[in-house]
Amino acid sequence: PVNSGRGSGGGRGGGRNAEPPPMPMSSPLMGKKKKPFLGMAAPLGYVPGLGRGATGFTTRSDIGPARDANDPVDDRHAPPGQRTVGDKMKKNQEDDEEDLNDTNYDEFNGYAGSLFSSGPYEKDDEEADAIYAALDKRMDERRKERRELREKDEIEKYRMERPKIQQQFSDLKRKLSGMSDEEWLSIPEVGDARNKRQRNPRYEKLTPVPDSFFSKHLTTGDKHTTVDPLQGLNLPGGLESPYPGGMTPGLMTPGTGELDMRKIGQARNTLMDMRLSQVSDSVSGQTVVDPKGYLTDLNSMIPTHGGDISDIKKARLLLKSVRETNPHHPPAWIASARLEEVTGKLQVARNLIMKGTEMCPKSEDVWLEAARLQPGDTAKAVVAQAVRHLPGSVRIYIRAAELETDVRAKKRVLRKALENVSKSVRLWKTAVELEEPEDARIMLSRAVECCPTSVELWLALARLETYENARRVLNKARENIPTDRHIWITAAKLEEANGNTQMVEKIVDRAITSLGANGVEINREQWIQDAEECDKAGSVATCQAVIRAVIGIGIEEEDCKHTWMEDAESCVSHGALECARAIYAHALQMFPSKKSVWLRAAYFEKNHGTRESLEALLQRAVAHCPKAEVLWLMGAKSKWLAEDVPAARSILALAFQANPNSEEIWLAAVKLESENNEYERARRLLAKARSSAPTARVFMKSVKLEWVLGNIEAAHELCTEALKHYEDFPKLWMMRGQIEEQSEHNEKAREAYNQGLKKCPHSMSLWLLLSRLEERVGQLTRARSILEKSRLKNPQSPDLWLESVRLEFRAGLKNIANTLMAKALQECPNSGILWAEAVFLEARPQRKTKSVDALKKCEHDPHVLLAVAKLFWSERKITKAREWFLRTVKIEPDLGDAWALFYKFEMQHGTEEQQEEVRKRCENAEPRHGELWCAESKHVLYWQKKIGEILTQVASKIKNTF
Repeated sequence: PVNSGRGSGGGRGGGRNAEPPPMPMSSPLMGKKKKPFLGMAAPLGYVPGLGRGATGFTTRSDIGPARDANDPVDDRHAPPGQRTVGDKMKKNQEDDEEDLNDTNYDEFNGYAGSLFSSGPYEKDDEEADAIYAALDKRMDERRKERRELREKDEIEKYRMERPKIQQQFSDLKRKLSGMSDEEWLSIPEVGDARNKRQRNPRYEKLTPVPDSFFSKHLTTGDKHTTVDPLQGLNLPGGLESPYPGGMTPGLMTPGTGELDMRKIGQARNTLMDMRLSQVSDSVSGQTVVDPKGYLTDLNSMIPTHGGDISDIKKARLLLKSVRETNPHHPPAWIASARLEEVTGKLQVARNLIMKGTEMCPKSEDVWLEAARLQPGDTAKAVVAQAVRHLPGSVRIYIRAAELETDVRAKKRVLRKALENVSKSVRLWKTAVELEEPEDARIMLSRAVECCPTSVELWLALARLETYENARRVLNKARENIPTDRHIWITAAKLEEANGNTQMVEKIVDRAITSLGANGVEINREQWIQDAEECDKAGSVATCQAVIRAVIGIGIEEEDCKHTWMEDAESCVSHGALECARAIYAHALQMFPSKKSVWLRAAYFEKNHGTRESLEALLQRAVAHCPKAEVLWLMGAKSKWLAEDVPAARSILALAFQANPNSEEIWLAAVKLESENNEYERARRLLAKARSSAPTARVFMKSVKLEWVLGNIEAAHELCTEALKHYEDFPKLWMMRGQIEEQSEHNEKAREAYNQGLKKCPHSMSLWLLLSRLEERVGQLTRARSILEKSRLKNPQSPDLWLESVRLEFRAGLKNIANTLMAKALQECPNSGILWAEAVFLEARPQRKTKSVDALKKCEHDPHVLLAVAKLFWSERKITKAREWFLRTVKIEPDLGDAWALFYKFEMQHGTEEQQEEVRKRCENAEPRHGELWCAESKHVLYWQKKIGEILTQVASKIKNTF
């Protein structure tokens, strides 16, 4: 029967329990097939709608309400750094980012992590991982047996080298099986054996006591160990006096009344240091033992002067610990013995070191220390014992010889030593020193057989042999040691000593060739040093031959002159004059036309040679450099100083021929004649010079000659004539003014100075002369204005500032002088003469401070150094003053004032020898400058005085006003 009703395709109705009615045959759905994927699970990674571009989206209802970055996360127990929403998001971002940096890439393994860890882990990834894991397992099984065997062998080997504690005690454990019950029960329980105080340490309470407490009790004369609560109360019944038991016995001695706070501070520091050391030496209650560290630490602990008891105890404890930890460590025994020796326990020290010799019988140092600590005979026995243990020790044999008092016994010991140690150069040298020359020669002949490579022994033997034998010895030495230069140099010295000077040059040349052939580098400095030693030993020919042979080695041609001059100066400073002479001779041979080399050689001969050697050199010099006027003048001066005036004249005549119309030679000839009282010849020479070679200096010397001879009118005429030709030469104006002043024509003198200043406004001396003229005639204001005008025209001129300051000081206006000095030092901060004056403008207490400032600004200025020397002199510090005077004349030997003050100082505080030395040095230096010096040396009355006379005169005029 056919049911009527709706079909199942669209049917909603029908009974709940009724079966769906069959579809009618004529239904259109009958022809369609069912889709195969319906009812199946979606494939992995399927996203609905993705193919037609309909992607899913998320709304706020899916993910919850929005949250701020600072809101806390839901997890209450989140770790630090992830407790806010922002932190968590940041962490997730960091996790997502992969480190694709080059440093994270490995050539074989790729990147350190998985390169695609951020991508989804899909089923095919899981399958691939399973396949790889199976492969790894299979490969691992193939080698498993071999690997396990190898690991087992390695573990067994490791266990043999480093057994477990359990294995180390296995034999003792086995013995436990044989223990009886009584023995087992008698084993004590493991407990804390320390006493109650050690188990429960209570921290020490320290109360700092003020220093006033100590000082109070020291002044009262009592020393209490505790603070008495009744102290200071006047109690009746005799309680003012200390009751029995209130004082520590023996502490009633009154104190000294003085308190050294420094010592209290040192004691506190020592105590703190000990506490810190105790803490640092303890790790969980166990003392750390490091023998080397302890010995290093001990150096700071051994007391040198009595020392602190606690330090000594600590050192003793440290050393004991070292000895017990490492009994075969020799320095531990030596240090222990020395500690006891320092503390005065000599016998304990001896016992310790003897025990050390038992523990370290092969240590030289321990035996030598034992021999040092033991008394005479015992020491000999110790050394004998040492020799038995160490038959090859040279130091022990030497010590044994030193212990012997008798020379024969010493020889016996050393000969015995040489039987055992025949190769020791030190033993041979010690033994030879004790012998007579003949026996020493025999011993040395044996010594060189045993030690053929010792240069010292060969040379010692050569010195003791005769000439012929010495030559043989040196030849043999050269065969054995072909690389040592000393043998060659000794051979050269031997030939020179025996008069064969022609052989010396050959030997030195052969030495250079032979050493070069044997691969020895010719070190120029070493050879020059050897030459200096030859010079000091008196072997002049050898020294000169060595210099000639090596002076040019290793130097570029353009550097030769400079280097050789430096070498010569170095030799002079070392006192090797012949070496310097040889270097100069070689340099002159190579550079015969160099005036500077000739000059240096001439100055060397002048300072260190004889007059004859200087004159001989100068003769050669003027032959090679006839145009060098200074060489001619040096030759003429040398002859003049030797009082050979005709020879000096002839030299100057030759100089005229070589240098016609030379101003220097003209003036030298005039000086020669005038110094020797040949005034007419001097006048004729000057007249000739004025006609043939007229110069400002020639005219000036002409005026000066007439002036000093008292011909004022002739001098005035010559001066007027000279000024027509050379009106810009300031010295002529000065002379004219001074001549007028001498004649007491002040107006004419003023006019001369003013005219001179118009022509020469930058001449300081003219300004100073005009100012002093005005001051002398009482025109102080005019003098001041002249100096101000001069300073405007010549800014930063220390001389003008100095004169201004002195002008005010002489006028008694000290405040103005100080103000001017401050301005002067601002304008000329590095002027030595201003600083030197500033020191003595100060009051006596401030001078030292000012001198320090002066030295900071002008460290090497002679005027400042001279001011400091005067300062020490004024304070009666004689030694320091002398040092500073010496420093001054060394820095500036041309400063005559320094020599005069030094001479005055020695006249007051030095011996006659010291005075004479200053005088000689001054004469050699020939100073020309200095305010006090020039006032005397250029005075018309003293024009013929020698340097020594001027020195005495200047020194006599110096007053100790400072």
